[in-house]
Amino acid sequence: MKVYFETYGCALNKGDTYIMMTLLKQRNHEIVNNPNEADVIVLNTCDVRLETGERMKSRIKELRKFGKKLVVAGCFSGAEPGVVKTLAPEASIIGPQALTKIVDAVEGEKVFSINAERSEITPRVFEGKIAIIPIADGCAGDCSFCITKLARRTLRSYSMRSIVEAVKEAVKNGAVEIELTGQDAAAYGLDLGGKIKLSDLLNEVLSIEGDFMIRIGMMTPEQFARDIDGILEAMRDPKLFKFLHLPVQSGDDNVLKLMNRKYTVDEYKELVKEARSKIPNINITTDIIIGHPGEDENAFENTLELMKEIKFERVHLAMYSIRPNTRSALMKQVPDAVKKERMKIAYKLYEDISLSIHKEYLNKRTKVITTEKGKKGSIIGRTLNYIPVILNGVEIGKWYDVEITDYSFFDLRGAVV
Repeated sequence: MKVYFETYGCALNKGDTYIMMTLLKQRNHEIVNNPNEADVIVLNTCDVRLETGERMKSRIKELRKFGKKLVVAGCFSGAEPGVVKTLAPEASIIGPQALTKIVDAVEGEKVFSINAERSEITPRVFEGKIAIIPIADGCAGDCSFCITKLARRTLRSYSMRSIVEAVKEAVKNGAVEIELTGQDAAAYGLDLGGKIKLSDLLNEVLSIEGDFMIRIGMMTPEQFARDIDGILEAMRDPKLFKFLHLPVQSGDDNVLKLMNRKYTVDEYKELVKEARSKIPNINITTDIIIGHPGEDENAFENTLELMKEIKFERVHLAMYSIRPNTRSALMKQVPDAVKKERMKIAYKLYEDISLSIHKEYLNKRTKVITTEKGKKGSIIGRTLNYIPVILNGVEIGKWYDVEITDYSFFDLRGAVV
């Protein structure tokens, strides 16, 4: 059959799509790029925020109009299956931890499966020069605001063997960036008895021959702390991007407690301090939720102060939105007008900080590996600490010595030396 995939959300969701594509290709199904050409349409959904969930509802309605067999997969299916059933009674529903059921959904009758199952299938389908390879699904946390926990209920680490095989296949196919992703990459191995950690996996992947770089996906601070020595030691290897994505979510201890995060602001600062002391020029990227219940003016100011103190290279700012069946939804809410005003203030601060960081690169030379197409014929490359550099007249998948000629808060602009 001809199958069309449409994917929303994070890198893990994209990796899940590649796993489903791999399973179908093994059964000789054809992946197509247009829903009009397809026999089956697969919508891999996200549900992290209110507006995302609303977008998923609209897209389900739109895709039904094609009159094809419809499969709704991903976090929206796992967290709100009843809503999917109401919107598309005829559709198969597959949760993000039941990916192997995609074969039954495509080949057979309607499927409903949202329960977790252990699988060793890692992607063998890759697009472009960046290979997204899931290493673990689910997390060990239980954050008050998180609906993803309802969709990905169980931590499941893929075996080291299957991950290494996927990396080898990706490198063989020309990938130059390997993104080892998960809901919490540092939780890798906890469900395997805790004897294997992320650093063990990194060392195995680093031993693979080839000219490629590794990017570690998002890690919660408490799980990063569990393996900090091993991760930072692995990060000394030239094949590993000097990049840490550590979501802090708030700069206020009381809000962190309401969020059910497992660290304090001071503990987070210590992690950053240690990382910067051992890995010079490391890129610390974070996530911050603005307007979570319990965030008063003082708590918001504490978050701004943390941003100023740590000087994150990139901040993924999100205005808190109520998610169904989460504990935060039952708490007293911050008014929307207040959240919007705070969001403007925080975003302006983020832009100013990032501009000041990027200004330091002006007229300096740096090594850049090109990984993907940009806008208007440009090519996007990455520095060794994963800052994007916009280039022209270069090939994808190559290393270049670049002089930085301009900058924005979001990226650098460069010319090949």
